[in-house]
Amino acid sequence: MARGWESKSVEEQQSSGDVFGAGEVIDAAKRDDVKRATRERQRQELDLQRERVLSERTSSPVRRAALEAALADIEARLALLT
Repeated sequence: MARGWESKSVEEQQSSGDVFGAGEVIDAAKRDDVKRATRERQRQELDLQRERVLSERTSSPVRRAALEAALADIEARLALLT
């Protein structure tokens, strides 16, 4: 009985399972690198936002309260990343 193209492909994939296992380890390492880079980029963005908020000067109590709230939020998000 003749087998179709799909069943031959599945058989080849199953017989070379150890090759795919190594690929999964590499994919996991790449995924970890991407996650680490994403966290670092987020930390840098938050650091820049924090610097901007700290550099603003205002005499308005309402604006100052808004800046303090923004600063507290940024610092809380930074604490979650570290």
